[in-house]
Order: sequence, then structure tokens, then C-alpha cells
Amino acid sequence: MRKSRKVKYSGFSLLRNSLGSNFWPNIFPTPELRPHYDIIIVGGGGHGLATAHYLSSRFGETNVAVLEAGWLGGGNTARNTAIVRSDYLLDASFELKNLALQLWGTLGSELGFNLMYSPRGYIDLAHSDGELEDFILRANAMCLRGAEAKILDRHQLQKRVPQINLSESTRFPIVGGLVQEKGGIVRHDAVAWGFAKSAVEAGVDVVQNCPVTSFEINAGKVTGVRTNQGVIGCEKVLISVAGASSEVARLAGLLLPIESLNVQAFVSEPVKPALDVVVNYNAGLCYISQTDKGEFILGGATDGYPSYAKRGSFSSIEDVIVRSIQIFPFLSGLRLMRHWSGTADIPMDGNAILGSTPIENLYLNSGWGYSGFKATPAVGLLMAELLTQEKPPDLIAPFSLSRFEAGNLIDDSGTGPYTWLH
Repeated sequence: MRKSRKVKYSGFSLLRNSLGSNFWPNIFPTPELRPHYDIIIVGGGGHGLATAHYLSSRFGETNVAVLEAGWLGGGNTARNTAIVRSDYLLDASFELKNLALQLWGTLGSELGFNLMYSPRGYIDLAHSDGELEDFILRANAMCLRGAEAKILDRHQLQKRVPQINLSESTRFPIVGGLVQEKGGIVRHDAVAWGFAKSAVEAGVDVVQNCPVTSFEINAGKVTGVRTNQGVIGCEKVLISVAGASSEVARLAGLLLPIESLNVQAFVSEPVKPALDVVVNYNAGLCYISQTDKGEFILGGATDGYPSYAKRGSFSSIEDVIVRSIQIFPFLSGLRLMRHWSGTADIPMDGNAILGSTPIENLYLNSGWGYSGFKATPAVGLLMAELLTQEKPPDLIAPFSLSRFEAGNLIDDSGTGPYTWLH
């Protein structure tokens, strides 16, 4: 088994390397692909790399290849707004996200990599008495399951977030909110690098710029993948490619109940600290947080129609900015510094698809929409268990592809089969 050299970082090593002595090896060397692996993971984003980490660290499986079409963490892992939380109502959604929230707290120590996890709190704003009643129901359900949640009235909300505009003359006045203090943000690129570093050190082959172009399927069973570097044999394959899930699954002849929609986000110029919590505005959707560098990250709803464009639009920028300024008027004086977009793969009930497929030994991790990043460590751990034990762990069993045929949907918002509204 090949193992890469374990790299240690410190202030002294930083000083030594800054003087021109190159003691730091490449922690992601380009490996020579083996002709056969026990497990191939298609997709080198957060979920794929997390699965590789847990396969090696928890289950001792290192004959694994992670094949990434671009660069590590360059897809939705790089394009999200880094928010983590578990304030969900339905059991399946809550239990999975809450496991992830628990894992985030110790994951940096486990990986030996600073993920910059900041449990600064996450607040959902309610804009009507009916919505606040729904939040109370959700908070009670969370507390009964052992999580922490609290309802804030207007006075408590003003005290928790002094900058917020609670004027009743606004288009959508704020009547209260739900706060989960253990929610917050995690540095997204550090998550990808930390998982990749751990997997590579254990002997997993992590290969960049290696797109999968087709699957080798014989008698209804996957036996390998075809890439730009040739055919690679394997026992099992996991598709974990986020917004490209429908297209990659189609290579295996699978049609998924998913629509892919564009989602945009923006970053302001950096300023002094002004907001120490993540705030979500629910009247049309706008979420806001401030980074350690002082930039404000803002995001909103999907573009509302299927697209793989990954392009921005002034209409979406305007929608998000209007809402953000309504709750935080001081933001009107800031300039936007950069903007990006990603592809959200959203199923008909708005929840993920995890588990086996009709093709033997071909597994799926898709349909995460907005929620993929926050679930990263839990999904990696549970998918690693599935791939090695061959029995779906209880926490992912409800998310099977077959639920759409059986009608066992997991519709947290009660929206129905309208992907652009989830």
C-alpha cells in the first residue's frame, strides 16, 4: 500500500520555507492509477473526499480511488456559503444533519487540519405569526430529539443582533426568530483539503483532471469506469458529483428525479466585524454572514429554472441585495467584490438521494440542493459504512432512490414536487 509523506506545519516550518528551502512536499501527488480498485468514488468534492477519509480511517479500506473531473473541491464545495446547521423538522432530515453538526465540532482535530469551524449561531427570521408558530413547532421537535434550539421574540432578537432592522414599516416585518447557537460556518475549501490530505496519507489514490466518461456494466453489475486515462476495473462505484449527478448517472443509463438549477452568491468588500451570527431572511430567501476577513457573504433562492450555466444575473443580485438591505440597512454602503454561482441538484421532494441503484454495486449520493455542505461529514461516514457493510445505515435508509416509487417522500417544507421552491 502506498502512503504519502505526512506533512507537519508550524510557524518554524513556514519561516524555513519562506527563506527558499522547499521542505514541503506535494501533499496531493498525482498517483499512477492501478488497474483495479475495490471502490471508485466519482467526484472529488467534500462528500466524495469525506467518504474516502472514513473508508480508510474507520473501515480500513484503502484500495480506493477518488476520480475528480476538475480540481479538488472545485465544484459545489467551492461555491457554497459555508453554513452548517440542523434546524429541520422531519426526523430523517434532522437526524442526518444533526449528526453532521456534532461531527464538525471535532473534525478538525481528527483530520489534523484547521477547518475554521465557527459555531457563531444561526437565526431563521419569521415574518408572520403563522411562520413563528411553525418555528416553535420545529424548535420543540429539535429539543425533544436532544438538540438545542430557542425562539426569540422581537426584543430578544434585537438584543442578539443589534444591527437588525425591526421596523414595522418594512415590506415583510420581522416578528421573531429561531436560533440554533451551535450552527455557524466552516471554511469550505479547508474541508476538501483536510479530507483529501487524510485520505492520501492513508494510501487512497486521489486523482484530479480525470473525468469519468462511461461505466463498464456487465449483466446488470458495474465492473469499472472509463476515463480519459483508460478503463479502470472495480468492485463498487459511488457517484458523488453534486450538480452533475443527473448527467453522470445518465452515463450508466439511470434517469434521476432531479432538476439542476443555478444558485448564486456574492461577497462584499471587507469591513470591520459587524455581524457575529448567520441570519436567514425567509421572505423570498436571503442569508447573510460575515467572514473572518470581514467580507459579507450573501446568497438567495435558485434562479427558478433548470440550468447548468453557472453564470450570474443582475436580477438575482438585485433580489438578494434588496432583502439584505431591508434587514441590515448599513449594508447599502458596501460594494460587492465578487460573485459566483453553482448548480443545485434538487429532487422532487427537495431531499437527498442516498444508497444503492438498480445497477448492482453502483451507489448514489446526490440531490442535496442547498443542503449538501452542512451534511458533509455525516454523509461521508454513512456512505463509507454502506460501501463496506452493504447494508444501508438507519440514518440514510429513508433517502433511498426507491422512495419516489413507493411515495415515501421527505418534504421538509411541504412544498410539493416543485424543485425551484425547495
